[in-house]
Amino acid sequence: MKYEAIDPKLFVQNRQRFVKKMKPNSLAIFPATPTFPKSGDGTMPYKPDADVLWLSGIVQEKTIVILYPDNPDKNMREVLVLLRPNDLLEKWVGHKLRKEEATAISGIKNVHWLDGIDTMLQVMMNSADTVYLNTNEHNRLDTELPRIDLLFVEDLMKKYPLHHYDRAARIMKELRCIKTKEEIAVTQKAVDITAKAFDRVLKFVKPGVMEYEIEAEITHEFLRNRATGHAYECIIASGDRARTLHYIDNNEECKDGELILMDFGAEYGNYNADMTRTIPVNGKFTKRQKEVYNACLEVHNYCKKILKPGLNLQDYIAKVNQEMERQLLKIGLITKNDIKNQDPANPAYRKYFYHGVTHFLGLVVHDVGSYTDEVKEGMLFTVEPGIYIEEEQMGIRIENNIWITKNGNIDLFKGIPITVEEIEAAMKQRK
Repeated sequence: MKYEAIDPKLFVQNRQRFVKKMKPNSLAIFPATPTFPKSGDGTMPYKPDADVLWLSGIVQEKTIVILYPDNPDKNMREVLVLLRPNDLLEKWVGHKLRKEEATAISGIKNVHWLDGIDTMLQVMMNSADTVYLNTNEHNRLDTELPRIDLLFVEDLMKKYPLHHYDRAARIMKELRCIKTKEEIAVTQKAVDITAKAFDRVLKFVKPGVMEYEIEAEITHEFLRNRATGHAYECIIASGDRARTLHYIDNNEECKDGELILMDFGAEYGNYNADMTRTIPVNGKFTKRQKEVYNACLEVHNYCKKILKPGLNLQDYIAKVNQEMERQLLKIGLITKNDIKNQDPANPAYRKYFYHGVTHFLGLVVHDVGSYTDEVKEGMLFTVEPGIYIEEEQMGIRIENNIWITKNGNIDLFKGIPITVEEIEAAMKQRK
């Protein structure tokens, strides 16, 4: 791993939080995702299941975390299962974790090899009443694809058909959306690296630069600061391409007079940052660009102001949409008549703001969490309003990451250039 060692206290706390939610005499099993093949004999870069990461911090294929807090054998109440190292495998793919190394990362003292799991699991299953099994229950999951997570579930239920089974994902959704200070400390490192990359591109961008060159500058800064890489595919969209929300081609020239929408974030310690900034290619906003940008920033600041514990997320979204409507009215993109005659199912502001304003953030960029619940202390959100104007070939989005605490919101990107004046001042330092 590129990142520095994380205190195993983070993962010990996470397991304790999950165990408190388990039923009496229950067993929870979390298998990591496998490696996925590419063409020929290649494989995709490995990324384990987020729940396994949350519980153990282990980044290695075929890992399994088992929790059985009421196990009569006290030594078997939490178990980490790993692929057994062998010389031939390591000659091809590199080092595999030894037991003591896995304990140092996860805090789990009882580590077993994968080739003995059937015998060990049979003993546990025979004494447990309820078994928690884990599947991906993200609301935006593409369910048309074959489900690797379901294969493990189906196999275990076939071997042990008379047990009571329960969904670990319901507990994980409740727990993972509340970030501990230890998790935020790791996330802050991802944010800080992202901020360094933004500072780098502010001094790099000029008319004639290619979008992919900006992406290269960001990647360089990420890796030199020990990030694993990008949290998601980098969006560098100049001019009218900024209206495409997930534009990732990054292959066009950035021209004088255009704005560049840059949406990128570093991954550090498996936690993700997610930032968007929109800057002028030539270092100076036009009067109209500044007007639209400031309208978007007004909405951004309004979001941060009202996002507090106790606020229902649906009410929050409705309030933000009303503020966006006010700002679009102010800058002449919609009229009072447009609002008066709008279709409630497709309000007038949707022509210029057509995505959500907030999502949960964590081990997954679009992390788990319920959008029908109230905001709670410990939640980590993005705040990312945008204004997209087809007739002006312009797209603006401004995004920071906000941690909700009892003493107020903490903007993890606080101090990073965000106003027109701050961005222009930083770009004056270009070489």
